[in-house]
Amino acid sequence: MNKKTIAWTALLLLVLLTACGQTTGLHPKRPVTLTLWHNFGGQMQAMMDEHIEEFNTTIGKEKGIVVSVTSISSSAAIQEKLTMIAAGDPGAPEMPDITTCYPATVALLADKGLLAPMDRYFTDEELADYLPRFVEEGRLPDGKLYVFPFAKSTEVLFLNQTLFDRFSTATGVTVSSLATFEGIADAAAQYHRWTDEQTPDIPNDGKAFFTADSFFNLAQVGMEQMGVSLFDGEKLRLDTPEFERIWNTVFEAAVKGGYAIYDGYSSDLSKTGDILCSMGSTAGILFYGEEITYPNNVKEAVKYTVLPYPTFEGGKKIAIQRGGGLAVAKSSPEKEEAAALFLKWFTSPAQNMRFVASTGYLPVTGRAFANHMEREITQNNNPNIQKLLRTATTVHGEYDFYIPPVFDAFNSVSGSIEANFFTIAAQRHEQYMAHITAIEPGAAYEEAARGALKEFIARQP
Repeated sequence: MNKKTIAWTALLLLVLLTACGQTTGLHPKRPVTLTLWHNFGGQMQAMMDEHIEEFNTTIGKEKGIVVSVTSISSSAAIQEKLTMIAAGDPGAPEMPDITTCYPATVALLADKGLLAPMDRYFTDEELADYLPRFVEEGRLPDGKLYVFPFAKSTEVLFLNQTLFDRFSTATGVTVSSLATFEGIADAAAQYHRWTDEQTPDIPNDGKAFFTADSFFNLAQVGMEQMGVSLFDGEKLRLDTPEFERIWNTVFEAAVKGGYAIYDGYSSDLSKTGDILCSMGSTAGILFYGEEITYPNNVKEAVKYTVLPYPTFEGGKKIAIQRGGGLAVAKSSPEKEEAAALFLKWFTSPAQNMRFVASTGYLPVTGRAFANHMEREITQNNNPNIQKLLRTATTVHGEYDFYIPPVFDAFNSVSGSIEANFFTIAAQRHEQYMAHITAIEPGAAYEEAARGALKEFIARQP
């Protein structure tokens, strides 16, 4: 090789290396735009917008990253679009660079090679600060982290303390009795009886005390609390003593009127005073205000108490892990690096705490709980948020989180259980009410409950 050839070869290598340097890494003179889909509305959308604007004008500006929200829609709508993308549907939209997503949908996208695992962009030390169960949920069977936690939630008990105090004074039922599902069922029976007695001229008009947003979640967690699983692989395990115990506890309360049979969010019934106690996502705290409006349009100022997730007597302290995460599309090295940097910034304790403190979500790092939670509790202007964060601290310290399984038919199984429970409970409640005036209440319940569990099991796919 002569000198001229060597010179040209060296020049060519220099050009190639320079070109590579220009297409890897981030630089403010070569800004990278990241498209983002999310499912937040109302106050949560405002907080998301505020955080994105702050990122774009600080770290983003310094590094050459612009995050652009290109779609805001419901979780169901986003999952539908992402499923279309995974299936290669001709009408599917373009894959966003970052999206809120749930593990089941992420599995479809990852299977098609459409997602970038985030492990390579985080050190072991960095990942160690995130709550282990939150990170675990985001890993698929290949062990890689595809769903990054940023705003998780769990379920808690919301109690209308104002109305409960009147009931407690009259009956002696205490808040501590609501720590177990059996205690709640007993309170529901007493409340139904007590409210019925308030109107002696109108028989059998007692009110419901409690309901949950999801009987399916209650069943999953209840089984885990008792040391077993609701699932055997992808099959339901409903013919067990543990599930029968769950069924009897909730079903009897529903048939007798103490558990509201309502196909909607429990906060709807709480806001009208139709129930005193409701179980749902921590993110639902924003739907509990400072007053309720009765069906006759009379308003009353009330105060709420937020309690940790109940357990079945003798069971372990386990609560469900809810909420999605952020998934990053497989793309260029620059975009993936930029997305990882945004995730690091967004989930850093200070930023993450600001976001969750106004939305009802849980922080995702140990440092946020240890160094920021107490200050946020004392400084937050919303008393309900303060109570929620205090309870979240208790749950973080005392509870383990249950992670639901991921398989294709999971959503259909969930929907089937919910629909069948509501249908059977509503039918048997009507049967009970039709016979309660003719026969003794205990006999009326036995008649209404006969064969109900077998029917429920037979209805499952």
